[in-house]
Formats: sequence, C-alpha cells, structure tokens
Amino acid sequence: MQTLKTSVAVALAWIISLWLLPGELPIFAAMAAIFVVQPSVNQSLGRALERSLGVVGGVLVALAIGLVFGQSSWIVLSAIVLCILLAWALKLSPGSANQLPISAMLVLTLGAATPTYARDRIIETILGAAIAVVVNAWIVPPVLLTPAHDAVTRLTLEIAATFDRVATALLSPQKYADLETLMIQARLLRPMLAKAEKAISQAEESLTLNPRQAKHREVLDADTDLYRRLVPLVTRALGMTRALRDHYDDSLHLEPTVQAYAIELERAAHDLRLLTIAPAAAAADNPVVEPPALTAPLIIMTPHPQHWILIGALMEDLRRVREEITGE
Repeated sequence: MQTLKTSVAVALAWIISLWLLPGELPIFAAMAAIFVVQPSVNQSLGRALERSLGVVGGVLVALAIGLVFGQSSWIVLSAIVLCILLAWALKLSPGSANQLPISAMLVLTLGAATPTYARDRIIETILGAAIAVVVNAWIVPPVLLTPAHDAVTRLTLEIAATFDRVATALLSPQKYADLETLMIQARLLRPMLAKAEKAISQAEESLTLNPRQAKHREVLDADTDLYRRLVPLVTRALGMTRALRDHYDDSLHLEPTVQAYAIELERAAHDLRLLTIAPAAAAADNPVVEPPALTAPLIIMTPHPQHWILIGALMEDLRRVREEITGE
C-alpha cells in the first residue's frame, strides 16, 4: 500500500507540475512526493512542512547572497556553510536542515542559467508535498491498532503468568536455580512494557489527522487505559518475584497464610486475564464474560519471625495489584 500511494503521488505531482509549469521536467515535485509519503498522515504532514520550509529558506538565502556577491565557486561554498550554520542555530529538524543548504547550492549553481529556477523549485516542492499528503490521507490511511492491541494483550498475559509462577513457587519447596529462573522471566516484563508503549505511541500517531480516526478511537482508548493499569502491575510483579527470591527458605510453604495467599494471587491472575477478554466480549452480539474470581478476605496469622517481612511485602503488593485490576 505504501508503494502504491507513493507511485500515485509521484505520478500526480509530475502531471500537475508539467501542466502548471511547462518546460523543465518537474523532478523536484516528484522528489517531494517520494519523501513526504510516510506511514501515517501526521508524519506526512510533518515531513511536508519540513521539506517546504527547508526549500523556501534555502532559496531565499541563495537569492540574497547571489544578488549581493555573485555566483562564484567560493560564494556557493560560503552559502552552503552559512545554511548549515543557520540550520544549526535555528535548531531545525533534520528534514529542514538538509534541504536548506541543498536548495541554496542548487539555486546558486543551476539557477544562474535559468532565471525562473528558484520560483519553480519552490512551487514544485510545495505542490509535490501537498499532493503526497492528500494521497496519503485519501488512499486507505494506515491505522496501526492491531500491533498496539497485540502488544498490550501479550503484556497482560505475561504479567498474569508471572503471578501464577509466584503462586506455584509458594506452594512447594524451590531450588535456588528455580528462583533465579523466576526472576529472569519476570525481568522480561520491562522490555515488553517498552514495546507496548512504543506500539501505543505509533497507533496514536497513526490516528492523528486520520479521516478514519473516529471509527477506531474507542479501541485505542481501551488499549491505552489497560496499558496505564499495567505499568504499576509490572512493578508489583517484579517486586513480588524479587522479594520471594531474596527472602525465601524451604519452610515458607508451610505457613498457612502463604497457602491462602497463593490462592488469592492465582485469582488475581485470572481476573487480569479477563481484562483482555472483556472488550471483545462486550462488542459481541451475545456477550458472555466470565465473572471475576475476586479476592476473599485473608486472616493473617502471626508468621514465623523469619517470614513476616516477606509475607508483609507480598500482602501489600497483592492489595495494590487488586486495586489496579478492579480500577479502584
């Protein structure tokens, strides 16, 4: 689709530019169209503005220098260096910063033989950029919701799996290697969280200025809301796993409170998985959503002095996990 849209934009820019500016081949309109067609409409608009501003600025600088100092090779070199420094001083974006010296160089070299070169270059660039933006918005503007939804869903299920693994480790004696494996698996949540954040950002950008955004906004809002609830859950999952590894001993599973805690943690994992099912079930004609397992009140008996720090930390993490899952 990206290739198709780029081809259409280049063809339209070429034909319209030939019609408006007969004579020279409209290579700058085609170049602008090629560079401006981006994965999202918002990115296309940004690239169009960058390229147009860079071209206009470079042409103006070249015209001013050419009128005052002429068009010798040293003047061209000085103009290029001046444009580079100007782009740096104004902190222009890479797209504008590149176009500024390129446009100045071309105007001072090629424009000397063609009086209308500077004018035509500006018109062609703006025309090609505008056509590319319109084509990108008109021909199936991209909506990157599926990657975002998949990333958030995978993160949710992995957090739930981490809760289940911690619960299982609490119910039977564990070797040190098993606890280290548990910690390594929990640490994988951080890159998954970063990937989900990036996917959400890309989905948000794909809807900006997108004519189809109203149709898909509700889906993205639901995924974004779930992602925000997952951020503290990643911290809780890592904290539980680290506390278990650091304070574990072989008699821990004999604590009555630990046995009950493991059951409640499995229920929390169950309810967390329901958050990925509820939106799809609500959109169905006959929604059937499994009720949450909820968390039963726990009576915490006085633990062994060697275990009370770990049990207290786990209980506090479980309380905060439940708050995030229920949205309270």
